[in-house]
Amino acid sequence: MAKMRALLSRLGDDKQVISEVVEMDDAALPEGDVTVDVEYTTVNYKDGMILTTGGGLVKTWPHVGGIDLAGTVASSDDPRFAPGDKVTLNGYRLGELFWGGYASRARVKADHLVKLPASISTRHAAAIGTAGYTSMLCVLALEKHGITPGMGEVLVTGAAGGVGSVAVAILKHLGYEVTASTGRLSETDYLKSLGADHVIERKELSEAPDRPLLPERFAGIVDTVAGPTIGHALSMLKYGGAAAVCGLAGGLTLPASILPFLLRGIAVYGIDSVMLPMAPRQEAWRRLGTDLPLAKLESTTFDAALEDVPVLAQKILKGEVRGRAVIGLQV
Repeated sequence: MAKMRALLSRLGDDKQVISEVVEMDDAALPEGDVTVDVEYTTVNYKDGMILTTGGGLVKTWPHVGGIDLAGTVASSDDPRFAPGDKVTLNGYRLGELFWGGYASRARVKADHLVKLPASISTRHAAAIGTAGYTSMLCVLALEKHGITPGMGEVLVTGAAGGVGSVAVAILKHLGYEVTASTGRLSETDYLKSLGADHVIERKELSEAPDRPLLPERFAGIVDTVAGPTIGHALSMLKYGGAAAVCGLAGGLTLPASILPFLLRGIAVYGIDSVMLPMAPRQEAWRRLGTDLPLAKLESTTFDAALEDVPVLAQKILKGEVRGRAVIGLQV
């Protein structure tokens, strides 16, 4: 019987999650069509919630978290996948309802797997992860709305985080004028290295505007923050502009006026990366293979061990993680 390393989590008496790296039999894995040798995973904001309090997302303990995985198919009962295929899985409640990527082996549903483009390695796939994949979905939403380079600035909020960093790099590669908003102006050089043309401090957008319509500035918005930030930014969208919203680090509210919608014809697109159907999911990964500069992705990436994940989970909730952590499992 094969052994695997896993970050096994349980809920303590104080309702806080306790995690430790253990060795266990892969017979403990849940049912599934495909067994994957997990080579890399990462840490996302949702992982931070799961590994500190459970975030109301985990129903059964003990649990193996990790909402992303990338690796090689070891065995498959589904003809769409064969041993040796390079694959990734993001969302579909991986690491929440189902055991996830914080183990060196995973058993998953074939319907949830994406074969990686040849240009993307499993390490790159983990560095991209749900954050980068969500960034691409945001860009696709703006493109679908008709936002093109040359129409004006595109604002990226929470730009130094995982979603924001990749969004800045993709947008600049596609030719957009990018404005990055961050709470850490010490990250200005980093954001400009990714392609940001302008960097503004988060507090410029973190309070409700003094009137419902401010001067038009942004053609589009990629918002990872929500709360007062998106309400303020919407008041600055140009006529016919659009926002793609994908995060809630700043809260669950949308304190905004209806006037930008009525008088400027703006739109807001909600981005779901979890239960997105397979066809648009595959298209997002195809586009990541062509439109994300991998050299810039590397500049946002740092390596960490499975043992480091609980500390990284706490830090990411505090906004203290720059870019993307890559966790190697086959060690």
